[in-house]
Amino acid sequence: MTFENENPFALRSTLEYEMPDFSRINDESYLPAFYAGCQEQLHEVHEIIKQDEVTFENTIVAMERSGQLLMRVLVVFYNKSSSDTTDRLDEIEEEIAPKLSAHTDAIRLNQALFGRIKELYGKRDSLELNTEDAWLLERYYMDFTHAGAHLTDAQREELTNLNEELSKLETQFGKNLLTDTNDLGVLVDDVNELDGLSENEIAACAAAAKARGLEGKWLVGMVNFTGHPLHASMKNRSLRERVMKNSLIKGARNNENDNRPVILQIVKLRAKRAELFGVKTHAEHVLQDRNAQNPENVHKMLKQIAPAAVRNARAEGADLQKAIDASGENFTLESWDWDFYTEAVRMEKYNLDTTAMRPYFELERVLNDGVFFAANKLFGISFKERKDIVTYHPDARAFEVFNEDGSKLALFIGDFYTRDSKRGGAWMNNLVDQSHLLGQLPVVVNNLNVPKPPAGQPTLLTYDEITTLFHEFGHTLHGILSDVKYPRFSGTSVERDFVEFPSQVNEMWLTWPEVLDNYAIHYETGEKIPQEWVDNLKAASTFNEGHATTSYMAAAILDLAWHSLEADSTVEDVEEFEAKAIEAYGLNYGPVPTRYRSTYFSHIFAGGYSAGYYGYIWSEVLDADTVDWFKENGGLTRANGDHFRKTLLARGGSINSMQMFRNFRGRDATIEPLLKRRGLL
Repeated sequence: MTFENENPFALRSTLEYEMPDFSRINDESYLPAFYAGCQEQLHEVHEIIKQDEVTFENTIVAMERSGQLLMRVLVVFYNKSSSDTTDRLDEIEEEIAPKLSAHTDAIRLNQALFGRIKELYGKRDSLELNTEDAWLLERYYMDFTHAGAHLTDAQREELTNLNEELSKLETQFGKNLLTDTNDLGVLVDDVNELDGLSENEIAACAAAAKARGLEGKWLVGMVNFTGHPLHASMKNRSLRERVMKNSLIKGARNNENDNRPVILQIVKLRAKRAELFGVKTHAEHVLQDRNAQNPENVHKMLKQIAPAAVRNARAEGADLQKAIDASGENFTLESWDWDFYTEAVRMEKYNLDTTAMRPYFELERVLNDGVFFAANKLFGISFKERKDIVTYHPDARAFEVFNEDGSKLALFIGDFYTRDSKRGGAWMNNLVDQSHLLGQLPVVVNNLNVPKPPAGQPTLLTYDEITTLFHEFGHTLHGILSDVKYPRFSGTSVERDFVEFPSQVNEMWLTWPEVLDNYAIHYETGEKIPQEWVDNLKAASTFNEGHATTSYMAAAILDLAWHSLEADSTVEDVEEFEAKAIEAYGLNYGPVPTRYRSTYFSHIFAGGYSAGYYGYIWSEVLDADTVDWFKENGGLTRANGDHFRKTLLARGGSINSMQMFRNFRGRDATIEPLLKRRGLL
């Protein structure tokens, strides 16, 4: 049989929405398709180069049409390897990572191709391009120069070697972290140790242990960030301490999964690569192509926030210590006590117990009557579950999305439950990018890590998990409402320090009265969440923001510190470097550790956020200002949704992000709404 007949990636899928044919895809489908895809795209590039005439259509548009086979396999592979990996997939990822890096460099560093792009860019004002075409040419020129196409032959060869080595190290970081995270789950022999947890939480721990062949025990699995959601209700202080300490050492043990030497190699090679581009640090190079432009602008913004954040955190810590003392206990507040006593103080100050809210936050209601409901009210779109569509895992559910007129808009895949084969955290990605050029509608995936209850039991979410669900669906809206010609601009293809903005805006509907009233209903009694609780929730909106902001800021500073190192810098001790970086910013407060320590900071060492983790709060400046706009203009209305959709969400990355924001808001953003929201004024 030929490759076209036997491999499920060989041709465009004939299924609805060009959904990948998961009934045919297996672990052995990827490598042949990957190599065939690389070969095909290089041939397509060769065909572009050999043409004598240089036009926008035969160069830039032709590049947009190239690489479709490779893209088909990559989007499926990386979604599968992050959400449901196997030993074989890990092996494949280790093989393809450096080869994909080399393939990308073979295109981005191709002098003949860059020469054509440079020629078009030089005469761009005379080409009579429309707005999206002109921006596409601009981005291609920036992509190639940022990748190093303008460097000398010797520099490009060195760059290619650095990129290949970095791709191997980044893959190793992620593999080490997943293994160590699973290994560090805390095993509990006596159910009495889980005092304070709900029946469903205890059942989820039992199910997690059973899945590893440890029936009769309970497993508290690690999460990707510092700490654990169960700390808020876990009465056993010794167990809280064990969980926290295991959380803090992910990827930092003297074993084969130790990420410390991997980190030191990554930062040195990134700094060395930056030198090739004529700058001193990786952060300088990365930020040239971001809205922030340079590290100085990032520090200027962060320094407006850090002092007030840690001041508020210390004040919150003092309140927690009082609560500890008042309870008759005799110990000093530690990081593993914070969440538990926060609930006590929250109850005392605001008569608010967020753990008691969980029966009102059942997953199906939150999803259908909260997340989908808000999207329908705002954009007129509707959702229908398609149980007949085969996805990549039994827990991954497909929903068809329709415009108000009934026309097909997109396919949404929701994969909500945690499993050992899934990396930590929550994220959105695409299986198919929207593009008028290729005639494609989007297929968008959301992954969460909610503990799965035993069969027949409801999935009751924490307040944080609901926030995450609304947040990730904000990314989904950015993807499914995309209305652009070129795949380069589809959905979330925007600057890294802008991409979190629409997702953070979507969090506002979580507590919007019309939305909350529709989904926050007790799963057994059918009663709506008490209005007193809702009022108290709003009154406590800035409660614990000192902790949240300080924890986040410490991680953002760590990212900048690592990527502000120069190539000749020497770091011998990762933990010492961390401590000094956080202390230098005044964020060192023991009970509030950084949200991510370096050894499990996959955002920056195995993801796309290196020198960019600041982007969450940079985006939140835009988000907070936008929330004010919605409130000033009537909130959850179709008129507001249509304006947001037309000026921003539908545009993807087809124009400059900050100009897109100005088109929506009518002006630049101000930082005051953010400071007010976080209680930092």
